[in-house]
Amino acid sequence: MGELLVEDQLPAQPLDQLVQPEGSLGPERWNHSRPYNHEVLVPDGYTSAKDEAVHGTLENPAFHGEMAHKYPFQLDPFQSVSIACLERNESVLVSAHTPAGKMAIAEYAIAMSFRETKKIIYTSPFNSLSNQMYRELSMVFDSIGLMTDDVTLHPEARCLVMTTEILRASLCSGSMVFDVGWVVFDGIHCLDHPESGITLEESIIFLPPEIKMIFLSAPMSNASEFAEWICNLHRQPCHVVSTDFRPTGLEHYVFPVGGSEMHLIIDEDGQLREDNFVKLQDTFTKQHNHLDERKGGGPKASGRIAKGRSASRRSNIKTIAKMIMERKFQPVIIWSSSRRECEHCAKSVLEFDFNTQEEKDLINVFFKHAIGTLKEEDRSLHDIELILPILQKGMAVHHSGLLPIMRELVELLFQEGLVKVLFATETFAMGINMLAQTIVFTSIKKWDGDTNRYIRPGEYTQLSGRAGWHGKDDNVMCVMMVDEKMEMSVVKEMVSGRLTPLISTFRLSYYTILKSVGHVEGPFTAEHVIRNSFRQFQYEKASPVIVQKIKNLENELATLDSTGGADLAAYHKLLLGISELEKKIMSEMIKPERGYLELGRLVKVRDGSKDWGWCVLASDVKKAPASQSLSPALGASCSNNYIVDVLVYCSSSSINKGPSSQPCPPCPEEKGEVIVVPMPLSSIYGLSRIIINVPELLPWQARQNTLLLLKKVISMYPEGLPEPHPIKDMGIQDAELAECVGKLEDLQQKKCSHPLSESIQREDDLLMYQRKAALNHEIQQLKSKLCVSQLQNLRDELENQLHVLKMLGHINSEGVVQLKGRAACLIDSGDGLLITETLFNGTFNDLDHHQVASLASCFVPCDSSSKKTYISRELSRPVMQLLHAAKRIAEVQRECKLEVNLEEYVESSSRADLMGAIHCWSKGATFGDVIKMTGFFAGDIIRHAKRLNKVLNQMKAAAEIIGETKLAKKFELASESVYRGIMSAGSLYLQQAVKHEESSPICRRVGRTLVLQFP
Repeated sequence: MGELLVEDQLPAQPLDQLVQPEGSLGPERWNHSRPYNHEVLVPDGYTSAKDEAVHGTLENPAFHGEMAHKYPFQLDPFQSVSIACLERNESVLVSAHTPAGKMAIAEYAIAMSFRETKKIIYTSPFNSLSNQMYRELSMVFDSIGLMTDDVTLHPEARCLVMTTEILRASLCSGSMVFDVGWVVFDGIHCLDHPESGITLEESIIFLPPEIKMIFLSAPMSNASEFAEWICNLHRQPCHVVSTDFRPTGLEHYVFPVGGSEMHLIIDEDGQLREDNFVKLQDTFTKQHNHLDERKGGGPKASGRIAKGRSASRRSNIKTIAKMIMERKFQPVIIWSSSRRECEHCAKSVLEFDFNTQEEKDLINVFFKHAIGTLKEEDRSLHDIELILPILQKGMAVHHSGLLPIMRELVELLFQEGLVKVLFATETFAMGINMLAQTIVFTSIKKWDGDTNRYIRPGEYTQLSGRAGWHGKDDNVMCVMMVDEKMEMSVVKEMVSGRLTPLISTFRLSYYTILKSVGHVEGPFTAEHVIRNSFRQFQYEKASPVIVQKIKNLENELATLDSTGGADLAAYHKLLLGISELEKKIMSEMIKPERGYLELGRLVKVRDGSKDWGWCVLASDVKKAPASQSLSPALGASCSNNYIVDVLVYCSSSSINKGPSSQPCPPCPEEKGEVIVVPMPLSSIYGLSRIIINVPELLPWQARQNTLLLLKKVISMYPEGLPEPHPIKDMGIQDAELAECVGKLEDLQQKKCSHPLSESIQREDDLLMYQRKAALNHEIQQLKSKLCVSQLQNLRDELENQLHVLKMLGHINSEGVVQLKGRAACLIDSGDGLLITETLFNGTFNDLDHHQVASLASCFVPCDSSSKKTYISRELSRPVMQLLHAAKRIAEVQRECKLEVNLEEYVESSSRADLMGAIHCWSKGATFGDVIKMTGFFAGDIIRHAKRLNKVLNQMKAAAEIIGETKLAKKFELASESVYRGIMSAGSLYLQQAVKHEESSPICRRVGRTLVLQFP
């Protein structure tokens, strides 16, 4: 391939014309005042007693006193205002992009607390982030401590770095550190995470009102709403300081896979370059025409094209990486959507070497120190032996499947500038102060478990936001690799930086409920937590908006033809009832054990809002690759665990091979190509009695012939294809299904006899009816939302959960916590109900400590392995006890009117994929042997073992409290046998977190950070 070109002006011009001359000051606009927004939420009756000459006013804070912390750079306006809010001793929410410099505000809060002899807590959602922050802060301040699940260092320190989970546990147990003036919550945008978000929300609720808070967040659209919640909850002012300003200019380029030019699509001022976008689309048109010529209707064409695209992508990545290094736009982060793709991309550039001999020597020193803490047998692990040659060339891979010690080594070397090209997944975006000059997306689509969708604006902003150092880079670039035509609106939406709102996912856990039982007042009662949750606050705030929206919809409905009136609502309700019954019946008909889904069967397929109509099955039902569980022992598996290959028709404008294709139903108005796409079984919503002859192997011509046959069959049945009756044709004998079929037939008869059934068939009434139905449905939904208070919903759910706890014996009829409940209070990892149940039903009594470790691994969530799971004969009985305990808990919850899917609950509560590996590791196997036993990455196994160790320690504490000392000893021995060797290797961040003077011969300054060098 020739030289890679970057298109800025027409025609495309070489990249070196975009590079500023050495010593350039950059765009003139960086000298201007950087915009920010400030507002303050104040509780009723609050008056400020601050001296305005020193602190300014509430509405315009400005600090004129002596600074608690000095910076070697000029503060941005948003930083100055945030610091002024801190000096007023008032809480503040800082919302800004990653490179903007939010950490400067946290550092000031620490210095200010030290000045005032107050303690401060710095929290983050994850252990890894806490370790990194401990290292960062230890380079700047004395008296820094750390508290995570893995380690506790200097708990007496004046600044404690801890996970949010540790903070919540400390607050619940009453062991909160005294004399705390401030708490910093980093990553507040994680509030909508289903697990860490709930922990974060509860921590904020439990905090004493006299403690002030600092919230650090990525940009979000409802920062003021969050601050208003804090203001109402703790009766204290809360400032919001936000900025959308990027301290570095970011240009967005698109590189067509298989092409040789990059096209500037959006410049640093946010302006869309439509002329360049047109050229980009022309590139795809030319590529497609060229492929059509090569294909020539041959049967193996689609395979050649798919392979060609993969080869082109790898070749393009190599070209882009080389170009970036030659033009000195390094370091570069190349984002990949999966771990495997990340590694494959890295292999494509192994022929390059971007480091000097001096840099290689320094990498060797770092590497030897890192592996020096491991046993000799672990130093020769395949992953470790492979990584050094790659690192020496200035390249690295980073994803959650790497060994933690190697992942941290990559992070440290990247910070040091010794890794120039980093191939990473989204995991790296969770790092701290790890920025690059160039960002590359290998694809702008990602698989989210259901569909292969475009990256959302928030995700794009988070990942592209890693481009550019504050105060160092004037211009940075983001390159998107694209392999298909796309609408201009897609690019606009993705790059727009449109902020997403923070939505509470709050729900009461059994752990929190048990902790709250016995409290009659204060922040630890379940009622207090519910009433003061962000979820309830958002509901109450949204109610007036909903009322107004209902009025607007009713006004619009009144302007339409009034024909139908009350009949319209009744008819629409009738249709909804028919739809629900049809879904329920179809879910039974498509179950794999029915044997009705076979090669050639005509089925209707829908993916979300996209209806593909009648398609042809290209395979029988098969187990999804990622589906390995114990739940089949209890009955039928969930349909989402199965997939079918379906022949679908793709229009020319949406052809994209593999999971990222854009299929549509057969359409005579548009030409395209028939391809085979794997789909979840649940996407089937219609069956036909017709089976057409389909060969098992489907070359190009056979697929085209099948399409023609499908169109012919559809044309033969203008009234619709004949569909099977679940009882008469399929012979399904099920009382509940028969009842559903009977109800459906009754509703269908009512529909046919309804006055509106005939009138809406007329062309002139159809659109009117559809709009009326949509308006009426939306009005009813909004009214339903208003009628039932969110608070009442949570209260009802709490009552149901308390009923579950009573039925399982955790509390008595008077609401007093029993021995079983006291044990469950000690378990906040995994499913506390299930773990406690197994402790009391004797599941672990007859096992040795190796078997205990193996069985307990089922409590730790993990992805499914590609290798089949075998359960030893000794563990088969305990496994069945565990399964039956999970089934009983699910049934009790359903009996108490809680929505629980039995199969899914059992599957999620008892994953056996690592049982065998943990058993061998516990008995002394090497880590290398364990890796060979499973289909997991090394990092996944270690992460699983660490979480297992936490569960075992909590089970030990629970066994002690119920008087089972022998069982407690087994859990202790099991923990020791699991948490050994490489599983217990310390973090490199903690090994380096030592305060040194800058004059020290083993230290050097990188930016604002003092970094330890190993001799």
